[in-house]
Amino acid sequence: MKYLIKFLTRYEKLVYTVMMIIPWLSAPFLGKRTFKRFTPGALFICMFVLVEGMFAHKKLWWLFHKKLFPKVIGELPFIVGPFFIGTLWIMKFTYGHLKRYFITNFSVNIFFVYFQVPILKKLGYASLIKLSKFRFFLIFLFKAGLLYIFQFFYERKNKQS
Repeated sequence: MKYLIKFLTRYEKLVYTVMMIIPWLSAPFLGKRTFKRFTPGALFICMFVLVEGMFAHKKLWWLFHKKLFPKVIGELPFIVGPFFIGTLWIMKFTYGHLKRYFITNFSVNIFFVYFQVPILKKLGYASLIKLSKFRFFLIFLFKAGLLYIFQFFYERKNKQS
């Protein structure tokens, strides 16, 4: 375990690159129809998260200490990889079933906030500064609701066209 931590802290650019690529290996299994149907919503929420990241850095809610590119926000590898593809998978299996959607998001967000964030902090990648874990979790739940509402209106608009 000690050697893994040493490797992960020394080769952060490699780790970030792999983190962006691996989720995309599952994309073909989503299916063309699912990818086409949910990509607008996933792009919308990813853009929202990019803007949120810039705001969070100004307010010192959280900080990414290690970045893939010096002038780009540290969240980028998370957004381009696991967040975008994870959003597509969650939408594929839960959209249209509101209770299942929120239970899934609740579980994934709890896991990220209370288990992965401490690991990111220990590795020196990122840490929460002025934001509690609970508030961070609530922000994730808000984004889940925002995504669902966006997808609902997007599909409603497309059915009318």
